[in-house]
Amino acid sequence: MKGVLAFAAVSEAATGLALLVDPSLVGQLLLGTELTGVAIPVARVAGIALFALGVACWPGTPLTGMLTYSAAVTLYLAYVGFADGLSGPLLWPAVGLHVILTALLARAWTSDKGTGT
Repeated sequence: MKGVLAFAAVSEAATGLALLVDPSLVGQLLLGTELTGVAIPVARVAGIALFALGVACWPGTPLTGMLTYSAAVTLYLAYVGFADGLSGPLLWPAVGLHVILTALLARAWTSDKGTGT
């Protein structure tokens, strides 16, 4: 069972990284059409989620997976808002929420590491 979980974790993390690096190519290979426009940042957020899922499913690391996701999506959404100029009414509240979640998860992760569990 652990071997299957490890294989699934690595597969999902690899797919997530591929979506982060070249979402249009992944769209072409999976769906038969390139991703364009707003589909690119949406695919990258999905890539972050898949990578974090892979980390979370690696035996014994769900907190690390959630921390990975929250921190990465915070940074990426802020980047999209600042650099790409994309901004819906919930972008900055989502960034703020993820900043808070990242801080809480980091605190739990640090506390967890300190207790050795």
